[in-house]
Amino acid sequence: MLSQAVEDYLKTIYKLQNGSDIVSTSDIARTMSVSSASVTNMVKRLAQMGLVEYESYRGVTVTSTGKKVALEIIRHHRLLELYLREVMGYPWDKVHQEAEHLEHHISEEFEDKLDEMLGFPTHDPHGDPIPTREGEIAESTTDPLANFEPGEIVMIQRVSDSDPEMLSYLEKIGLMPGALLEIVSKAPFHGPITILSQGIEHVVGYRIASNVFVEPAK
Repeated sequence: MLSQAVEDYLKTIYKLQNGSDIVSTSDIARTMSVSSASVTNMVKRLAQMGLVEYESYRGVTVTSTGKKVALEIIRHHRLLELYLREVMGYPWDKVHQEAEHLEHHISEEFEDKLDEMLGFPTHDPHGDPIPTREGEIAESTTDPLANFEPGEIVMIQRVSDSDPEMLSYLEKIGLMPGALLEIVSKAPFHGPITILSQGIEHVVGYRIASNVFVEPAK
């Protein structure tokens, strides 16, 4: 039985490692709001357990065993988010924090029942893929809205769930997974982007446009 702290570290390292070979301890410390010394002590412990590979002054990578643990916790989290949203009616911007508290405390049997009750979903309320029971996860083919140019039409596939206030704002203006957008204009030097959605123009800042992930509309 792994501790909640171990599971949280593995989940964080796995997410930070996405698309890169190695994760710095400073990035882990910043993401988890802990000291660098605490991170160093923990990753050394994780390395002894065979869950990560750690090299001083270079960084950390999860092993195949560590990845399996991380994906299991992510699966719990995203199934719980969907349950909280669709069954219990939690607001879109509240499910992430609630799932953070619950993800470590459900059994495999509960997980399977949850999956079946929800109809074996593939994505959570924010559009993130749900890992399978076997520890597989679909690769993302999306790009930030900020990367697209005026005249392009895109569909929102997922949004970052790290900022509840941003989620609340996005829901208010209808920028959620499945929404179709046209890029109307784009100011230079990371300036605001004007988009058209359901006949209404919205102006969003670069930070929001970097946390909304889309695909070209088919």
